[in-house]
Amino acid sequence: MHALVATVVHHPEDARILHRQITALIDAGHQVTYIAPFRECGVTPREDLRAVDVPRASGRERRHSLRAARAALAEHAPKADLLLFHDPELILALPAKRPVTVWDVHEDTAASLLTKPWVPRPLRRPLGLVVRAFERYAERRMKLLLAEEGYRSRFRGDHPVVPNTTDVPLAPAKEPGDDRVVYLGHVSMARGARELVELGRTLKPHGVRLDVIGGADTGVRPLLREAQQEGALCWYGFVPNDRALRMCAGALAGVSLLHDAPNYRHSMPTKIVEYMAHGLPVVTTANPIATTLVAERDEGPAGLVVPFDDVPAAAEAVLRLREDADLRKAMARTGHAITRSSFHWPTQARLFVKQLEEWVAESAPGTPSVPRPREERRGAARE
Repeated sequence: MHALVATVVHHPEDARILHRQITALIDAGHQVTYIAPFRECGVTPREDLRAVDVPRASGRERRHSLRAARAALAEHAPKADLLLFHDPELILALPAKRPVTVWDVHEDTAASLLTKPWVPRPLRRPLGLVVRAFERYAERRMKLLLAEEGYRSRFRGDHPVVPNTTDVPLAPAKEPGDDRVVYLGHVSMARGARELVELGRTLKPHGVRLDVIGGADTGVRPLLREAQQEGALCWYGFVPNDRALRMCAGALAGVSLLHDAPNYRHSMPTKIVEYMAHGLPVVTTANPIATTLVAERDEGPAGLVVPFDDVPAAAEAVLRLREDADLRKAMARTGHAITRSSFHWPTQARLFVKQLEEWVAESAPGTPSVPRPREERRGAARE
């Protein structure tokens, strides 16, 4: 099978796209052509795939990127057996002549618009309605993969879910230490940028360093640079996922200070799963899924849950873990055990590849297949 994978929004070394899905396809013996913004992100493509460079879409500057993506897709899609794309914007760039087409839905785009600083506030809700209309359009004309069980309610069809899990080692590389905490992931205001800065300032007098590993929204970068200059934190910018996880090993805790935003209420914070997988206790705000994962599992707690917008509570949780070595080690062991049994990517990788192979096998190239609504599927089963 020859898979064409495309993104203009995400970093070419995005963990879900490259390190999980593309790697799973290549490991299964399939060919991959990858359309992504390599040059703009300073990325040298891997030798085991064919790379097609396009400009990156960011903020309001998207037309040039979409024109380039439209041309690249028109050239390469007819030669592929499968087109897997990751950005809702690319629905506008899909060529008429294309193979089995799959949209990998790993964000609630309409809800996320409510927190995007580049979208004028009066337009956020109206644009959300437009996005929902695009989702209905896409569902009628292509296959969908969902990254979250919570996304099912947005669609009529019964679409497969490929969760954002991670590779969980047999054992963490290091036990949790006592002198630094880490944040892994993209940094934005809604993901707690101001809270991270204040947390770093609060922990500094206690001899605990905050490492921030991830790219940041344009408006957030000056805030992080200023905090770094004053020694409140160390900001490393974007780091490829495999290296970033090695940097996390041995930290006192992994932090996730997401706001109480609609886009996060029903999404599994991948960073939390990655912290747990690599033996880090978690300090997280009280999003429902994060709370369930970290504090309400039968196996026991894997970290501490703090209120939203409460930096003193987050700092207190970190310092509690620092002072209690037995507690942080027990939470680290519990978190690793939970992720090893329930969130190990190789299990999902096999199902992911099998699903794509089945869609290609059952569909003629260029002929989209419309998923049947759940009501119809249940009715057929009763008959």
